[in-house]
Amino acid sequence: MQPRLIVFTDLDGTLLDHHSYSWRAAMPAVSRLCGHGIPLILNSSKTAAEISELQRTMGLRAPFIVENGAAVVIPQGCLGNDDDEVVHFGASHEEVIRSLLVRREAGAHFRCFHDMSVDELVQLTGLSAHGAEQAKQRLGTEPLLWEGSDEELVDFRTALKGDGLRLVQGGRFLHAMGRFDKADGARFLLERYREHYGDTPLVSIALGDSPNDQRMLEEADIPVVIRGVNSDQLELPASSRPMRSLKPGPEGWNECVLNLLFEYGY
Repeated sequence: MQPRLIVFTDLDGTLLDHHSYSWRAAMPAVSRLCGHGIPLILNSSKTAAEISELQRTMGLRAPFIVENGAAVVIPQGCLGNDDDEVVHFGASHEEVIRSLLVRREAGAHFRCFHDMSVDELVQLTGLSAHGAEQAKQRLGTEPLLWEGSDEELVDFRTALKGDGLRLVQGGRFLHAMGRFDKADGARFLLERYREHYGDTPLVSIALGDSPNDQRMLEEADIPVVIRGVNSDQLELPASSRPMRSLKPGPEGWNECVLNLLFEYGY
């Protein structure tokens, strides 16, 4: 019996070009996936609003994982759903904000997206006004700029840990979030697809380019490492049949996915 495939992918540097953020080089493989009804699950640090817009641009309709695993969004019509469904992992955004405000009252010095107007965020990040609005619509994480001392930051981290939260360093911002990662949403969706497909065998494929994708790749039957700035830091056991692309970004993504589709008869 031909197995059903399900594909999980990181975005920046993987499906999207590291510099231009274009996915055009991956169009042949994306079209082939869509033509065979194979779910392409976007799994990224981006917000639900940002990923929803990218899905529309790409012509995709599938569940997706937002904010590094903060939540899974299952749109109406996917997996038999009559309505949109949002499943949270760890703390919700409201809980994160509540904890941050308590820490501010206790003397922590920071500014977060919640504090900033769209215009302020545009000036700070270089995003468009539309992009800034989307970046503010969060489900489970909150980016912030630390304005205290290094010693105070240590205390801040400890206090958040006591609230069941953690602080993760991003490119420019610190991100306050619950205890989850990209693999949590992938595991949840794999189980939902197993239930949905019944006895049909299922093969999961995951593509990523950095250590942030490590656990998502480990969850997949076939992990695919896309060549990138930090891809050499990804270490996967030989027993997991890891693939490594020769080309970076969407070009490498396209070649690897097309090869796998051919291998499985799609």
